[in-house]
Amino acid sequence: MLSDPIVALATPPGRSALAVVRVSGTGAFDVVAKVIVPPAGGPNWLGAIPRRATLGAFVAPDGRQIDRGIYIAFPGPHSYTGDDLIELTCHGGSVVPTQLMSALISAGARLAEPGEFTRRAVLNGKLDLVQAEAVGDLIDARAPAQATAALHQLEGGMSARIEELREQLMDVQSLLSYEVDFPEEDDPPIPRERIRSKIHGVTGVVTQLLATAPAGERLREGALVVLVGRPNVGKSSLFNALLGIERAIVTEVPGTTRDAIEAWTEFEGWPIRLADTAGLRVSEDPVEQLGIEVSRRYMHSAEVVLLCAEADRPLTAEEVEVVRTKEAVLARTKADQVAPSNETAIEGTLVSVVTGQGLAHVKALIVSRAYGAQNQGRYALDLEPVLLRERHRVALSHARDQLLEAGTFLAEEGDPVLAAHHVRGAMIALEEMIGIVDVEDLLDRIFRTFCVGK
Repeated sequence: MLSDPIVALATPPGRSALAVVRVSGTGAFDVVAKVIVPPAGGPNWLGAIPRRATLGAFVAPDGRQIDRGIYIAFPGPHSYTGDDLIELTCHGGSVVPTQLMSALISAGARLAEPGEFTRRAVLNGKLDLVQAEAVGDLIDARAPAQATAALHQLEGGMSARIEELREQLMDVQSLLSYEVDFPEEDDPPIPRERIRSKIHGVTGVVTQLLATAPAGERLREGALVVLVGRPNVGKSSLFNALLGIERAIVTEVPGTTRDAIEAWTEFEGWPIRLADTAGLRVSEDPVEQLGIEVSRRYMHSAEVVLLCAEADRPLTAEEVEVVRTKEAVLARTKADQVAPSNETAIEGTLVSVVTGQGLAHVKALIVSRAYGAQNQGRYALDLEPVLLRERHRVALSHARDQLLEAGTFLAEEGDPVLAAHHVRGAMIALEEMIGIVDVEDLLDRIFRTFCVGK
């Protein structure tokens, strides 16, 4: 079942100009040969030039023509999956792709499981696990920065770093094995300091990678930016303006917002989770009190607090405290109501949802607060890999712990056998991360969330 012919729609179902159907596996060419009728006078479809688009007719089992379209053959192992693979492009919609899929199933293919094409690519050595996960991240990306990070990992940025660390640990393992297996040789023993230095170097790189985990999680999930301030200060209006849509209800009645409203967006290419909250004030209304409590919880968990205060009044003591104690951006709202002569004396960024003043600057400040060094030079994500998944963090944490344990057994009186055991444990953790070892259960967990046609 690891190489039987599978078929899936590789484009979203529904009304569209074109649809792409993929078939892959041992015997996939024989399956497709039953469905394709080459153009008159043209070569048999199996004689078509690999990776060249060819026009032909797609027919049902009874010989009835379904459509005319393009097919491209990718003989294995030079294909995405590593097996023979064919992509058939037909007209989109609900009827034609469904009929083509049915014809291919009747010809001997079966429907692919979610992620099965990419799973086969991993099993056939075309991708490792980190790259396979990057395929899913690239498809799911909703901001350019997310796509950049995923593409860097798909091209092997993280995999190359992990493979380099694994090679270094193999060198350490060989040095330890020499000391364990040949203690009576005439050559002088390998200095423990040399082995410790190598382990220390690998541990340092692993620690640096682990330090990127919080930034990677923020990039993957989006930085939480919470708008806070007193009632009727213009938070909901600013929230809508930053989103570009009317998401929150806006009225002149203080306390309209009773609960947090969260929406996803992107600023300057970076993913942002924007949350509008209830106004902060003393209230006797029990429902409004609950909303205010939610606002405070959101504020404490935010990566960035967007504090909103009218431009024509001084900050309260509580607002000053927020600016001082939290990663905050101060937006002075209703700037269109302030005389131009008074603008220079106002602390914070003047913002008007009426004129659009200050909106771009507020977005830039939020990105700077939320992503900091990652935003240097637009995207530094294609230069250094970051940990985008919890699985990667767990694997590297285990590797680091094993290396630290190994170091404790490399003192002058330490046991090199135990040191070698822990070095091997670190190697196994790195190998599991990129999928060198048998990780069938791990494959199931990863690919069950994929698109069927991927």
